[in-house]
Order: sequence, then structure tokens, then C-alpha cells
Amino acid sequence: MDYKNIAKKIIELKNADLELRDKLIQTGQLDEGYNKEMEKLHNKNAEALDEIIDAIGYPTIDKVGKEANEATWLIIQHSIGQPSFMKKCEKLLEKAVNDNKANPKNLAYLTDRIAVFEGKPQRYGTQFDWDKNKELSPYNFDDLTKVNQRRKSIGLNTLEEQTEIIRTQAKNENQSPPIDFEKRKQEIKKWQKKVGWTK
Repeated sequence: MDYKNIAKKIIELKNADLELRDKLIQTGQLDEGYNKEMEKLHNKNAEALDEIIDAIGYPTIDKVGKEANEATWLIIQHSIGQPSFMKKCEKLLEKAVNDNKANPKNLAYLTDRIAVFEGKPQRYGTQFDWDKNKELSPYNFDDLTKVNQRRKSIGLNTLEEQTEIIRTQAKNENQSPPIDFEKRKQEIKKWQKKVGWTK
């Protein structure tokens, strides 16, 4: 198996994703719901990565190196229109983490993202969105003390510190809250149903 070329391919997929995100930030199109062009690219990347995973298993650090392993996670994290693919990857990533072949932080982010889309509380508080006060805040989580304990156990900062970082980053990227908070909430719920996250 030519792991070197596979690693290169995975990194190319990630770069295409980040280039498009950058373009949408520059043109102020990132805040307006799930951009169609981005959705298309995320689905295309997920399909390409799924083929790679079927061929070589999860792209662990020992197979594809650190950069392509991180790129793999980013592509999975962005494949939000593919619930079954994300859940399949969560199981594979969990095994890779248990075998010390992937980063436990990546598993925390993926687990939380799936929980949020399924309408469940997150365990690590990694996923954020705009709240009614036009501030970026973590999605629903079970218990702050427990969340911070879990975060500490895998080398993450506290949720309070992370909230500050996320809010500063949004300001630096000129991100702005949705104009109609309730309308956006309804659109998200509709989308979750449409792609199969919720019934």
C-alpha cells in the first residue's frame, strides 16, 4: 500500500477545504447558514476519505504521518451532512486512540459534534454556537465541573478559557451573529432532520 501518496491525497482534501473556508471568510459568506459550495465540498471530501478508509482502515499516525492524520480528522469533523460516515469514523478513531495511534483531543471534538447534531449534551464542551445574547457559547453540556475534568484529562484548557479564545477568534475573523436567532435555530433543526441526524 502506497501510504505516502495516500497521505498526500488526504492533505490535498484538507487544503481544498481550508482554502474555500478562507475565501468565504474574505467575502463574508461564512455566517449565512451552511454555504452550498462548502456543503458540496464537504460531501465530496467525505466520499473520497471513505474510499481511503475502506482501503487502508483509519489513517493513523503510524500509517500516514501526523499531518495527514490531523487532516483526516478535519475532513471527518466537516462531513456534517454524512451522519453514518461520521459515526463509523468515531468508532474507528476511538480504537485508534485506544491503540495510541491518534489524538484523544480529536476524538473528544468528534464525539461532541455528533452529540450536538443528535441533540444530546456534549461531554467536553468543544462545540460552540451563537446564543440569544449574540455571544458564542458552548452548546448544551452535562456539568461544568465534569466537563473541565474530562478536558483536563486529555490536555485541553478549561471551558471558560476556551470560550474566551473562541469569542476572540470570531471577532478577528469578523464573524457576526445571525440576524434572526430563532429563524436560524429552526433552519438548523430542519437541516438535522433532512440529513438524518434527528427524526
